[in-house]
Amino acid sequence: MEAGSKGRILKGIGGFYYVETEAGEVFACRARGIFRKDGQKPLVGDYVRMGIVDAEKKEGSVDALLPRENALIRPEAANVELALLVFACTSPEPSLLLLDRFLVMLRSQGVKCVLLFNKKDLTTAERISEFAGIYRNADAEVCCISAKSDDIEKIRERIQGYTALLAGPSGVGKSTILNRLCPEAQASTGEISRKLGRGKHTTRHAELFRTEAGSYLMDTPGFTALSLGDMPEEEIRLYYPEFRPYEGKCRFRECSHTHEPGCAVREAVVQGRIHPVRHGNYAALYEEQKQRKKY
Repeated sequence: MEAGSKGRILKGIGGFYYVETEAGEVFACRARGIFRKDGQKPLVGDYVRMGIVDAEKKEGSVDALLPRENALIRPEAANVELALLVFACTSPEPSLLLLDRFLVMLRSQGVKCVLLFNKKDLTTAERISEFAGIYRNADAEVCCISAKSDDIEKIRERIQGYTALLAGPSGVGKSTILNRLCPEAQASTGEISRKLGRGKHTTRHAELFRTEAGSYLMDTPGFTALSLGDMPEEEIRLYYPEFRPYEGKCRFRECSHTHEPGCAVREAVVQGRIHPVRHGNYAALYEEQKQRKKY
């Protein structure tokens, strides 16, 4: 491999970035000081130019970042094309508000989303139907699966050719899904904390794994909270596809779709055309971002 060759960052730990070259070799690299000076930070998923420090020891340097398709803040990742958002049907109970945070954040970066409700074997058909109904018009694929069954083959086919992000709270089965799709990852599977009713963290950092030719799967730490950062509250509506048919039909031009009379979106909720859970989550996120500006 020549100095300045192209590679991709698979993980970053302890000041080292592990870069996979086009030849399939992995080098432990330090990033040049110019990144800190320029306020840049290499991310897992970044394509980079790297130089060799010691070919035998597989040591190198990250010399330059190549242009990104996108960059996520939390989890910190770059060049993500598809997100698998994993939540459990039960044990732990899914936080649909957290799920909507993920959807808004990822859509703001142009990332397609697939909602994976895992552990379908532990719940009822009615509960599965409920999840499908809530997100039916949310412009996201909804799959209820059991990670320990043949359902995983559907996911393998879905991520073919993509760099896919695996994200969600702890204890929902992400490690099991990763192990089934990419056995060499050897991810540890956490147990549900009976006391807290949620999962223990098993993944400490984002890491990118090659599943097969042309496909990558990025595992990320489990999150129980997620911020939308400095996103203006007026922007959140853009990432609720159900609202689009009613935009511009409200009594007030600057309608927030949260409390105003004559709101076409709220009327659609009453008439059952927009699911009340989705609208309730939107209103909560809107108020959260509005209050954020006061501090």
